[in-house]
Amino acid sequence: MPTVVFVAPFFLEATLRFIDAASGLPGAQLAVVSQDVEDKLPPRLRARLAGHYRIENGLDPVQIADAVRIISARLGPVDRIMGALEELQVPLAEVRAMLGIPGMGVETARNFRDKARMKDVLRAAGLPCARHRLARGAEDVREFARTSGLPIVVKPPAGAGARNTFRLDNRDALERWLEVDPPGPQQPVLLEEFIVGQEHSFDSIMVRGKPVWHSISRYDPTPLDVLQNPWIQWCVLLPRDIGGSEFDPIRDAAFRGLKALGLETGLTHMEWFFRPDGSVAISEVAVRPPGAQFMTLISYAHDADFYRLWASLMVFEEFDPPPRQYACGAAFIRGQGSGRVLAVHGLETAGSEIGSLVVESRLPRPGQAPSSSYEGDGYVVLRHTDTDLVDRALRRLVSVIRVELG
Repeated sequence: MPTVVFVAPFFLEATLRFIDAASGLPGAQLAVVSQDVEDKLPPRLRARLAGHYRIENGLDPVQIADAVRIISARLGPVDRIMGALEELQVPLAEVRAMLGIPGMGVETARNFRDKARMKDVLRAAGLPCARHRLARGAEDVREFARTSGLPIVVKPPAGAGARNTFRLDNRDALERWLEVDPPGPQQPVLLEEFIVGQEHSFDSIMVRGKPVWHSISRYDPTPLDVLQNPWIQWCVLLPRDIGGSEFDPIRDAAFRGLKALGLETGLTHMEWFFRPDGSVAISEVAVRPPGAQFMTLISYAHDADFYRLWASLMVFEEFDPPPRQYACGAAFIRGQGSGRVLAVHGLETAGSEIGSLVVESRLPRPGQAPSSSYEGDGYVVLRHTDTDLVDRALRRLVSVIRVELG
């Protein structure tokens, strides 16, 4: 029976779904390493764990390795170590290297985590991706703006989920930013050309270097547009049929890119663009389960538990691709104005028109503090066999539901 360690710095709700899936795998015993105390785990889940070890810093590879050694002494040699957060992938790879545990290596993990390095690898492999530069000073920024043109996108080199990402539309905005918060040698930023086009994701699974499954979704609009326009409510659509030839260019580029980055076995989340001329451009890719309810959406689209399938992939290197049976989409409900949530309007209308398509929802609660994320303050998941119907319903949903803040 393999012994598996799941590292979770904190027991957040999304993280608990992954731990729950891993703890239910037949033929494996699971221990958890976390900054949180064991009592923060739900009793049902706590009873299914073989062990728990608390550390002070859930991202420190030395502390994680020490915890794994202690768990090994109690439960036997650890066969796998895993975690769902992007920030964990390099530390986990370093622990594998320290302790001789199978799984993704350090150089591959860094290829995915360091977005500037990632783009260097992709471009060296001849793959289409946004022009970029790692800027360590104001002159780096100005030079990139001169050669790439404006607007440009500014990102942290190891960001995730569009956090701390913004767009500089003109020279005045660029200079104002440089006056207030310029990059430096110890605080570089990643600059990217601004790509015009429809943004999508490409979620995929490889097993021992072989592509075995993928999913394609469409963003409406881009997360960056949502962050820069507080009135926009973001939607994601997973079409039922993704087998068309229009997706051949991204299928080819994506899997060639993953091979160039060094992936053998894992689930990845790639963001990419369809340009107006029909060509594709890779934005970036992460080697971990996607956030923003994507695992839930993919599960509904395939009528399968992808949390459990991911856990089995990471522990046993096994994946039996389920067929895609439905179109699925999510509308991320976002408050308008400032202050806390006062009320949610339009629910009766939305329920009467769209209620039959709803398979999961979490609506904002009165008194709830608004989120600064493009994921908003709540969400509604829709599902049907008709992709166009789901698409129209998403658009109707965000036009009807309004979250009042005050």
